[in-house]
Amino acid sequence: MTLIIAGDRSGTGKTTITLALLAFLRKKAAKVQSFKVGPDYIDPMFHSYITSRPCGNLDPILTSVNYVKSCFQQQCHGVDYALVEGVMGLFDGVPLGKQSEQREKGAGSREQGVGEKIESFCQDYGSTAHIARILKIPVVLVIDCSRLSGSVAAIAHGYRSLDPNINVVGVILNRVASDRHLTLLETALKPLNLPILGVIRRQTDLTIPDRHLGLVPTDELPELDQFFDRLAHLAQTCFNWEQLLPYLTPSPFAGGDPPIPSLRKGERQSIKIAIAKDKAFNFYYPDNLDILEQLGATLCYWSPLEDETLPEGTAGLYFGGGFPEVFAETLSRNQNALNAVKQAIIKGMPTYAECGGLMYLCQEIVDFKGQSWPMVGILPTTAKMGKKLTLGYRQAIASRSSLLLNEGETIWGHEFHRSQLTHSSPQPIFNLSSWQKNSPIYGEGWQCHNVHGSYLHLHFGGCPQIAEKFFRHTLDFFKNLALD
Repeated sequence: MTLIIAGDRSGTGKTTITLALLAFLRKKAAKVQSFKVGPDYIDPMFHSYITSRPCGNLDPILTSVNYVKSCFQQQCHGVDYALVEGVMGLFDGVPLGKQSEQREKGAGSREQGVGEKIESFCQDYGSTAHIARILKIPVVLVIDCSRLSGSVAAIAHGYRSLDPNINVVGVILNRVASDRHLTLLETALKPLNLPILGVIRRQTDLTIPDRHLGLVPTDELPELDQFFDRLAHLAQTCFNWEQLLPYLTPSPFAGGDPPIPSLRKGERQSIKIAIAKDKAFNFYYPDNLDILEQLGATLCYWSPLEDETLPEGTAGLYFGGGFPEVFAETLSRNQNALNAVKQAIIKGMPTYAECGGLMYLCQEIVDFKGQSWPMVGILPTTAKMGKKLTLGYRQAIASRSSLLLNEGETIWGHEFHRSQLTHSSPQPIFNLSSWQKNSPIYGEGWQCHNVHGSYLHLHFGGCPQIAEKFFRHTLDFFKNLALD
């Protein structure tokens, strides 16, 4: 059994509370496994910093229900404690009914999706509540009490009773102002017989700085150890551990490895794929990297900010998302790295670039101050930062056959960016639409040479054929280099 830390809405403090719980548990035990519901990259970085283990993303929209179950079971195996951080409010998901059935049918190449039974209608698909139902694990509800007292009972009662399949086992009261305030909250909750598992007083100095895409990542925060020590002390003194610990101990179960594509016997080789990994590029799903390694790739991490050459023997390039706009000047001044990437791509090296990686391959990046910084220049467009946030799940249908997709192939991805390209691709990779009924369809994505560049973040657990095709292209490139 494990717990999901849920909120009654966004901004209740569930991330800080989750980090406090993880920090305390990590001091108690060697193996603590964390999970994050949804497509987030940044919160899992903080989880992993504390636990020294990859944080698993539980996202049935980007992957599938079966994949979520399999990953959860596998990653909980052999650990002392496990904890899941929810997303937004407990029931905030997307309404998927017939669309979800079509989605699974359209993903027939995903072995783990074949034959999967999807609810005829799910109003909160992909929500924290959805994950609690499919994994059959209890929920602790975090309530921001800063602007309420007696009404806390109505909130707790409503969330506990709305769905009888959700087991809300207690509440954590956050931002409690005083002893008098706490007494009012306790009095209101007493008739519900719902345990108060933690009380957090208002904290003005326990905050993580944020910016345009959320929290500032761990690589840019030099005093995290002291911060997490303080969170661990807070957790030790503010939570009811006698009641919490039994919930946090995973139950034994038989779980296999998440399904991954398999290569024909004899094709497994150690092919080097260079992964851009530094302060500018750090948005990667751990499963994506694991799947590439299981296919036979050797992952070589390098820094477009600091390194002047690609790792020796590189046969493929993978640029994840991140914050190239924040470090655009440094990226632009590293001319040797820019030239090395450009020449490798011109020679035909397979290259997969998501969001921030796409921006890096453009002619230039125009930052928030309006300053232009030259980039790799392989794509004839400019990435310009703006105030508008593009955010949401996207259904993507391949508009033509490309490096990684066959025409008509359907996948699901996630967009999250504040930049826009000044020129669209004349032959976009995808036709995108959101999950809403009658949502507009628009073209997106670039392919030139052997580059797949797109704003769309993909989880290879939901589209393993992309990982397999990318690996096969790197294998072919490596063989051609050997012949030369």
